Amino acid sequence: MNRINEVLVSLRRVTRAIDLHSKHLMKTAGLTAPQMLILQTLRDKGDAIISDVANQVSLSQATVTSILDRLEKRGLVTRERSSLDKRKVFACLTDAGNDLIRNAPMPLHDYFIRQFSDLQDWEQTHIISALQRVAHMMDAQHIDAAPVLDVGAIDRQSEDEAHTFGFSSD
Repeated sequence: MNRINEVLVSLRRVTRAIDLHSKHLMKTAGLTAPQMLILQTLRDKGDAIISDVANQVSLSQATVTSILDRLEKRGLVTRERSSLDKRKVFACLTDAGNDLIRNAPMPLHDYFIRQFSDLQDWEQTHIISALQRVAHMMDAQHIDAAPVLDVGAIDRQSEDEAHTFGFSSD
C-alpha cells in the first residue's frame, strides 16, 4: 500500500472509530458524547454554574445551555438558582443522571486521553503537529471544532429524545 493510501486508511479508521463509539454510547446509554462529558463534569466537580461547566468541557455557554436543556427534560440534571446571588444558576446532577453515567460505557474521549497522556512529550508534540498539518491539508483549519470525539452537531438530541418527541435520528 502506498503512503497516500496508508494515510487515507488511517484517517478513515479514526473517523469510523469515533462514529462507531458514538453510536455505541447512544445505543447503550442514550447519550451523546458531549452530554456524557457534561454529566461527568457535574459528577466530578459537583454543582456548577453553567459558565464553569462550559469552561471545563471547552464548549460555548450557549451550547452547554442547550445540552443542559435536553438533560433536564430527561431528569438527568436540575438547575437551581443561587440563594446568595440570584443571577447565578447551578447545574446539578440528579440521582438518575449519576446512575446513568455510572452504568454507561467509557467515552472514547477518556480512552484517548489516557493513551495520549502516557506518551512522551516529544511524541505528543509530533502528533499534534502532524494532525494540525493534516487539517490544513484538508482545508479544515478554519472549521470550528470542540475538543470532543463525536460526530454531528455537538448539541444534537440523543436517540432517546428523538424517539420521545417523534423525530428520527437520521
